[in-house]
Amino acid sequence: MKLKLKKHWTMGRTISQKFNTTFLQDTNKLNKFKMVLSNKFRAFHNLLNGEGTTVESNWKGIKEAITSTCHKVLGHKKHHHKEWITVDTLDKIQERRNKKAAINTSRTRAEKARAQAEYTEVNKQVKRSIRTDKRKYVEDLATTAEKAAREGNMRQLYDTTKKLSGNRRKPERPVKSKEGKVITNIEEQQNRWVEHFKELLNRPAPLNPPNIEAAPTDLPINVVPPTIEEISMAIRQIKSGKGNKTRQHSSRGTKGRRSGNCKDTPHSLQQNLG
Repeated sequence: MKLKLKKHWTMGRTISQKFNTTFLQDTNKLNKFKMVLSNKFRAFHNLLNGEGTTVESNWKGIKEAITSTCHKVLGHKKHHHKEWITVDTLDKIQERRNKKAAINTSRTRAEKARAQAEYTEVNKQVKRSIRTDKRKYVEDLATTAEKAAREGNMRQLYDTTKKLSGNRRKPERPVKSKEGKVITNIEEQQNRWVEHFKELLNRPAPLNPPNIEAAPTDLPINVVPPTIEEISMAIRQIKSGKGNKTRQHSSRGTKGRRSGNCKDTPHSLQQNLG
């Protein structure tokens, strides 16, 4: 067993967390953010009028006001979401997360069933809202691409088309030699591919080939012509819309019957059925 000592950090580590600026797209959140920030700046402006203030202290005060406002109104970004997901959908996703937690914390079966039903309903709303947001996002991109094409803005047209098509290119993996070294030259890479497929495809014949016996060619298929009763039943089922089931579940092979000699003509069958 190997023991490894834990690394001791002499300096404090700070993990930078991004604020959820997506909430600023919501009008209510934006108005609340402006109001809270305005109140903090008004209080900070009164402190600036005092004596003994420096540029460094002023900057720290402004930074603290903006940071505290973002922390209070917006909060930190906990999950990475697509850019086209709206604030309403994010609220529904958070509600679904709360319903999921309620399922895990329910104690009785009745509470769990009730929480499961609520979670199912919220989950449907989330999926429906995501589809709506994605459809609107694609429509907006298509409108932007059409406008760029009319105006002759090739750069914007290229960027928009790239977003619409998606990034489906697979990452290129490096070509390595037999020793495990990465090959950077294109000609050497091609030679390595040729060598690889020669070794893969040009294999020697096996020394002891397996002895596999051939299967019998005569299969037990009934080739007797169908009877009048079977033909009559098949016609009745075809008229009632059950012809496919008859052909699938017939106990006697249809292919074998075709190879047999059926002497009854359509005229004689009509007389017998009549």
